[in-house]
Amino acid sequence: MPRYVAFLRGVSPMNAKMPALKRCFEAAGFSDVRTLLSSGNVVFNARSSSPATLERRAERAMQSELGRTFGTIVRSAEYLQDFIESEPFAEFSLPPAAKRVVTFLRSPGQITFELPIERDGASILKFTGSEVLSAYVPGPKGPVFMSLLERNLGSNITTRTLETVRKCAWA
Repeated sequence: MPRYVAFLRGVSPMNAKMPALKRCFEAAGFSDVRTLLSSGNVVFNARSSSPATLERRAERAMQSELGRTFGTIVRSAEYLQDFIESEPFAEFSLPPAAKRVVTFLRSPGQITFELPIERDGASILKFTGSEVLSAYVPGPKGPVFMSLLERNLGSNITTRTLETVRKCAWA
């Protein structure tokens, strides 16, 4: 049975407990469910299906079990492993302290701005069709590119560090 990763938008330990999210995914009929890093990352097994179908099932289960839902973006673990093994940031010369960030789009889209964009130590580097690659050096302003991404791509996105994506892909 294929392994999938669900990235939930806006989850923190303050608004959803990981055991409750795990129960939601089990109630949706998924198996071997695990949550990772207390920030809305859920890995699970399911019959081969489209990401959109899995997203809807997870969101219906969250609404039923929690009385609320979180925007859900699903990728297969195999897709994420291939993505990471392609070394998506290799073409960029980034400072060693830079955080490499992947923004997932719920469905393939288009961007309406020229890349790269650099501002306050943050860079939006590349658009792949279903992901946007960014990097930032941690500083007092934080990841300033987030509002630009939301303004141009809407709210059906969620962002993770490359290291988090790596952990989820092989969980």
